[in-house]
This record gives sequence, C-alpha cells and structure tokens, in this order.
Amino acid sequence: MKRNQIKALSICSIIAISLTLLSAGINDNTMTKEDGMFVINTTSIGKDIEGYNGPTPLKIYIKKNTVVKIEALKSAESPKYYAKVKKALLEKWNGLKVKEASQLKVDAVTGATYSSEAVVKNVRLGLDYYQSHK
Repeated sequence: MKRNQIKALSICSIIAISLTLLSAGINDNTMTKEDGMFVINTTSIGKDIEGYNGPTPLKIYIKKNTVVKIEALKSAESPKYYAKVKKALLEKWNGLKVKEASQLKVDAVTGATYSSEAVVKNVRLGLDYYQSHK
C-alpha cells in the first residue's frame, strides 16, 4: 500500500471508532433530567431482572438526592398481581435519601413474590446507577 492510502485508512478508522463511541453515549437514556429531577430508567440496565413474566422496568425520580417517586413502566406481568405490587411497594422509597433508600429492606407482596423481588432489585439497581453516575 502507498503511504497516502495507509494514512487515509487510519483516518477513516479513527473516525469510525469515534462515531461508534459517541453514538453509544447519545442513545443512553438511563439517566435524564426532567423538571429539575434526575430520572433513572431501568429498562436497559435492568433488562435481565425478571418478574414472573419478564422484565419489570421502572422510572425513579430523584431530586436533591431524595427519591420523589417510582413509576412502573410497561411490563408483561399480570395486571391483577402487578397492581398489588405497585400499590404496596412503589411508595416505600418516597421521601428517603438515596443512600437510605438503596438499603431499605422491603417485603415481597404475597402472591406476587417474583414481581415484587424484581421491582426491589430494579429500585436498588437504579439507585446504585444514580449514585455512581450523578
């Protein structure tokens, strides 16, 4: 190969690598800001945490290092049982400082153990993500 061809190939490689790295960061919607709050979306980071019928993604809203609310996103869980989980669990972390919330011991909802455990794991995962990326 000629010197110019090698140089052009090197430049193209550098550009391709740079674009790949940049695109990885652009599409990461795990932590965003909304109305002065950090919002942690566990859809991608918690994709392997499954309830009874599949993943149980959440949005965790944090303001001034305090959990404001937790919202369940669309899942394949049974609506009847998942409603019990959402009612019994999602407000448990509200008002707690992130460090305290991440260590909170929460009991599973009777009859919806897998879904409950998945929600608790997603909350901890999201709070840990916030603490390491804020």
